[in-house]
Amino acid sequence: MSLTVGLIGIMVLLFLLFLRMPIGFAMALAGFAGFSNIVSVNAALNLLAKDIFATFSSYSLTVVPLFVFMGYIAFQSGMGQRLYYATYRALGHYRGGLTMATIAGCAGFAAICGSTNATAATMGTVTIPEMRRYNYDLALATGAVAAGGTLGILIPPSSVFIIYGIMTEQSIGKLFLAGVLPGILLSVLFILTIYVICRRNPILGPPGPVSSFKEVLLSLTGIGETLLLFCLVMGGIFFGFFTPTEAGGVGAFGAMVIALIRRQLNWKKFFVAVEDTVQTSCMILMIVAGAVIFGRFLSVTRIPFELASWVSGLPLPPIAILGVILMIYAVGGLFMDALAFMMLTISIFFPVAMKLGFDPIWFGVLIIVITEIGAITPPVGINVFVIKGVAKDVPLEVIFRGIFFFLPAYIICMILLIIFPQIALFLPNLIR
Repeated sequence: MSLTVGLIGIMVLLFLLFLRMPIGFAMALAGFAGFSNIVSVNAALNLLAKDIFATFSSYSLTVVPLFVFMGYIAFQSGMGQRLYYATYRALGHYRGGLTMATIAGCAGFAAICGSTNATAATMGTVTIPEMRRYNYDLALATGAVAAGGTLGILIPPSSVFIIYGIMTEQSIGKLFLAGVLPGILLSVLFILTIYVICRRNPILGPPGPVSSFKEVLLSLTGIGETLLLFCLVMGGIFFGFFTPTEAGGVGAFGAMVIALIRRQLNWKKFFVAVEDTVQTSCMILMIVAGAVIFGRFLSVTRIPFELASWVSGLPLPPIAILGVILMIYAVGGLFMDALAFMMLTISIFFPVAMKLGFDPIWFGVLIIVITEIGAITPPVGINVFVIKGVAKDVPLEVIFRGIFFFLPAYIICMILLIIFPQIALFLPNLIR
């Protein structure tokens, strides 16, 4: 009986999503209705009040608005712009160099942001006009920014890693460290992709002007402040000076100090950063609350446990079952925001992964990488719509065509992470 109610609840959730109800509210409503049916309405009302209050008052989740605020302060103070021009001076004179600089800039900004949308919007505003000026192919230019933006949830600090860590009771510090080398690997694969494409067809990315040694040196200040902020946050976590939550506060304060020293932050920009932080944080926390409520409903239906037992008992090697899970995430990511889909499914697939004996930190990195693909692929592809907002005259089909240049890099990254798990686990293992 409970299994039947669980399946009906999942179908109701999908129907609500089809009606374009926000994912957080849809999960909360479906979970509340299902829990009421199986247990009681009073129990469901108590659950609703308790879980929403617990989510919005959680000390662990205060790390989300802190890191989001750090990213928006960095955006408002022009750190992304300075970071791009530093990489532009170093790489711009190569074929496809401006696009390579875009990827490097995205990777650097991701290290102080933690959001795909903010990374894509920041770098797209700066880089697309430059690439247009040098007659870069618009598909390659916009596709690079959209793909580079996804590094925002892989390179720490990542809001998705934070939520994954809280939902699965894993160390957020270890998850942050686990994302560093895969993030660098994916960035390098993107740059190699651009090199190969522009080597075969130079007209797609003609070289820009050669910068003098002095110009390169002067531009390094744009990298220095980002590197300082990243080392302050990640170094503090790595050496145990402070917790990830405290690191969020230190990072936000550090971003404000840098912005004030450079005289790049005024009251107007500050209030815009605060407003954007509140909106983004409330959206994330509502998704978390909805996922918690829906997860409670799934728990009483025993669907996750039954599915875990069934999948782990299949006459297939664990790596094949992992492939099926990753395929589900790849397909699901086509139709839903990466964070929302992960929140919806993690209570189902995490027990399966643990029963198969996979490392929870490594599994989290794989999930993040595979959901990155959903952020740039149709029909949802949220980063593509962000880039469309930046480059309004570029047709959506051109941007979508550009992202297909970079899909092989994601696949290669996934394969390497599966074959060599230490790419993700080397740094986390150092702090055991």
